[in-house]
Amino acid sequence: MPDAPVLDSTHNLADAAAVARGIMRLFARNDIWCLPEMPLRGGRRADLMGVDSKGRVVIVEIKVARGDLLGDNKWPDYLDHCDRFYWGVAPHIDRGPLEGDGYRPDCCGIIVADGYDAEILRPAPSHPLAAARRKVEVERMARIAMRRMTVGADPDCEPWGQRE
Repeated sequence: MPDAPVLDSTHNLADAAAVARGIMRLFARNDIWCLPEMPLRGGRRADLMGVDSKGRVVIVEIKVARGDLLGDNKWPDYLDHCDRFYWGVAPHIDRGPLEGDGYRPDCCGIIVADGYDAEILRPAPSHPLAAARRKVEVERMARIAMRRMTVGADPDCEPWGQRE
């Protein structure tokens, strides 16, 4: 019996994981450490959220399909949670829409990545968070990272501390 075809959503998840890996490698070389799938206040979830060596918060929204890019209306909500925002895209994605006013090139950078590496095509301008807001975001990332490490070491801890 022939193998079942790979569904687009499965393929896109694999592509998104590869793009995230490439971006995390780029960031690690530049002393930016991030968490994937970081929950935000208000019910959103950042694909990657990290902190650079100066304590600035970075969010990356990953897109591996044109339809997903064009249909995303929630991304402006992420701007309230970071100092810098990037679009992280797979190499095959048409980046033309990201130059349009609706995608606010004045405040959004672009990173192209695959599973091995990434390149910043347009640096993200800094739009500094208020110090108190930055402190809250960094503390939330630290707690979530510690929880993930604890649950990874002892899965019996998983039911506890899920208030985020």
